[in-house]
Amino acid sequence: MDSTVKENLKKIFGFNQFRGNQEIIVDNILKGKNTFVIMPTGAGKSLCYQLPAVIKGGTAIVISPLIALMKNQVDQLNSFGVNAHFLNSTLSKSETNKVKSEVTSGKTKLLYVAPESLTKEENIQFLSNSNISFVAIDEAHCISEWGHDFRPEYRRIKSIISQVGNNLPVIALTATATPKVQQDIQKNLQMEEADLFKSSFNRTNLFYEVKPKIKNETKKAIIKYIKSHKGKSGIIYCLSRKKVEEIAELLKVNGINAAPYHAGLDGNVRIKNQDDFLNEEVDVIVATIAFGMGIDKPDVRYVIHYDVPKSLEGYYQETGRAGRDGLEGHCLMFYRYDDIIKLEKFNKDKPVNERENAKILLQEMAAYAESSVCRRRFLLHYFGEKLDKDCGFCDNCKKPKETFDGQEDILLVIEAVRATQQRFNLDHIVKILRGELSDYISSYGHDKLPVFGKAKEKDEVHLKTVIRQAMIFGLLEKDIENYGVLRLSDESEAFAEKPYPVLISKNHNFDEIAETVSQEELNSVGKAYDEKLFELLKAERKKVAKQKGLPPYVIFQDPSLEEMATVYPTTREELAQINGVGMGKVTKFGSTFLKLIENYVEENDIITASDVVVKSSGTRSKVKISIIQQIDRKIDLDEIANNLNIGMGELLHEVEQIIYSGTKLNINYYVHNIMDDEREDILHDYFMSAESDHIKDALRELEDEDFSEEEIRVYRIKFISDHAN
Repeated sequence: MDSTVKENLKKIFGFNQFRGNQEIIVDNILKGKNTFVIMPTGAGKSLCYQLPAVIKGGTAIVISPLIALMKNQVDQLNSFGVNAHFLNSTLSKSETNKVKSEVTSGKTKLLYVAPESLTKEENIQFLSNSNISFVAIDEAHCISEWGHDFRPEYRRIKSIISQVGNNLPVIALTATATPKVQQDIQKNLQMEEADLFKSSFNRTNLFYEVKPKIKNETKKAIIKYIKSHKGKSGIIYCLSRKKVEEIAELLKVNGINAAPYHAGLDGNVRIKNQDDFLNEEVDVIVATIAFGMGIDKPDVRYVIHYDVPKSLEGYYQETGRAGRDGLEGHCLMFYRYDDIIKLEKFNKDKPVNERENAKILLQEMAAYAESSVCRRRFLLHYFGEKLDKDCGFCDNCKKPKETFDGQEDILLVIEAVRATQQRFNLDHIVKILRGELSDYISSYGHDKLPVFGKAKEKDEVHLKTVIRQAMIFGLLEKDIENYGVLRLSDESEAFAEKPYPVLISKNHNFDEIAETVSQEELNSVGKAYDEKLFELLKAERKKVAKQKGLPPYVIFQDPSLEEMATVYPTTREELAQINGVGMGKVTKFGSTFLKLIENYVEENDIITASDVVVKSSGTRSKVKISIIQQIDRKIDLDEIANNLNIGMGELLHEVEQIIYSGTKLNINYYVHNIMDDEREDILHDYFMSAESDHIKDALRELEDEDFSEEEIRVYRIKFISDHAN
């Protein structure tokens, strides 16, 4: 290679040597050849076209769908002293004209263009009158309907390039391409003859982990995780803009330096949040999956998927933003099958073909999450790469699952694939083996096959697990032309002739795990709290209640004591964060409880887990303030419910939360309106002597008095407020 190339590599980009395939790719582009690059995120794709652009005469066009990445890369190139610009919808008319004049005068080496801008007639005209050196198509998977971020305007790129200039060399680059997507890209760009450079998809420094998504536990787990990685950079991906805002707010309230990032934010806010993340003013960026975050930050230490992505390509690309500096990166996904169903519903308005494609991609995503085989082996197999042994660096390798011998099942699958001429997908083969009759099956005569119903005692999940793992081991393969269709491999034939035991791992059942955890929360089975401390707190509560002449539940309810015995609050602020406590109760009753917990922690050498007390992000606080203000003005509760557009039941729930957290509310005016003194006395005597304040117990006990549930709830609010707050 020409010595000037190496000089420019060092002088402009600061690197002493090339990485992986970079050198041969740069050489290929400099020779004017069409080039197709498949290289994982973080392996240095950008340099492959940036360096030749600097060396060659004229301007290189870089087509990129990510407006954020354009700005990021242009800023970076300008800081290296390279004249680079972008052309997209964020520019004003005068800024656009300035960019065009720099290109026309030959000063600009790289011009980043959004595909939408490229399709405009005026831009095609302008580019065809400029000296263009070559065209780079970044994120080329957007061309394919099987790619994870399909963009129809990408299908027109080939015809536009030919309008801009005759025989312009093209370099297409992508970080994620299954064999099917690769074939699609080459066909669409008419680049079947292009030189292909494919790097390994194995990012050995990334640790892959999937955890069940459990209603209240996941947010707690994220806060705990981030606090244990203090000062490190991370990205959290969510499905919707609303969820992005909610999680970013939740993190901020819990003392974590986080910012949101999605397409709905004002442009200036989005740029500021991105820059703050790059400049380490912000530790965590919370972003939408849909809005590709083209942030080239080398030291992202973790990527968390709060919601499941739409495809394994999307997942791989997003996790690939961790550990780009080669140091360890943690990729943590929270998964439940409900999210897959939700994503399927989002696709219902798409054309049939697109909808079917999207469904298959989602099924692959679910299979990855639920699989208990080595995560890395599964991922690499998906991208057409084989890993012969488990990686040892993922959750499934660290905690292997129960296994069984799949030899007999695999032989049946091979028999079914052969009997159906290798023309059907996984679901169809499973239905044949289980003997499921349908018009579709009988229309092919597959219900008459000898293999039909041969595995009818096996459930669908079992057979799908066997088939997917057999594919990873090379005992079956997928047809590239007809996506999803199962085919036999050379290994299939060899295995059928000479079978041997094959260990298959049982899948994770995340729904079952989540169900179990929820039940435990409900029944307090396998209690997570410190039972010894809980008993001490109960004894203290009894003592305080006796001194004050009050029932114990008025002081603190059992769930509050359980939470204290879980997270060991040792300061007034931490105690106030416990559900059903609040600063009002801390002031009135807190001091002896804090002393007790402090002594217990010291005596038993406990590390307090105050970092798992999740503070709510205050979205309901406006409603609560409004309720307090209206009660102060003695407005009837029915009217308050009406003003806030909520039901009476919901209003009482909000008021209960306010008073159980220690805030005093005077609703005597309303109580006097709905009941006479005698009925008030009955309820007062009941609550004063009751063991608990449960409404059902009160209704049962006061059956003869004919109280409504609403009356009892309203009086309970008055009672707690009068005596506890």
